[in-house]
Amino acid sequence: MSMPEQEPDYRFTLANERTYLAYLRTSLACYAGGLSAVQFLDLGPDRWPARIIGIILVAAGIVTTAGAFRRWQANQTAMRTGGPLPVTRVPLVLGATIAVVGLIGLLFSLWR
Repeated sequence: MSMPEQEPDYRFTLANERTYLAYLRTSLACYAGGLSAVQFLDLGPDRWPARIIGIILVAAGIVTTAGAFRRWQANQTAMRTGGPLPVTRVPLVLGATIAVVGLIGLLFSLWR
């Protein structure tokens, strides 16, 4: 039997919304970084390293955008039903992706 929905404290609702917006800002940064990498990085004659970095960053932005909405929705549901807040791996995956892309960029910069 599930608990009836109740309106959560507005401060928690607004904090959940701020977190959602922070994820969206991160997504925008990934999009901008990815598109900039493709446009401006010169890591070789074929520019394929820049394209790979761009594709990875834009894909990370897409995953972060989708994950942000799912997380916001799951948190809102948990707060309304009095359940535990769900665990997410989005920050871990995003951090690891950015670290790997940075390492790839550094290695190709040193290699040329």
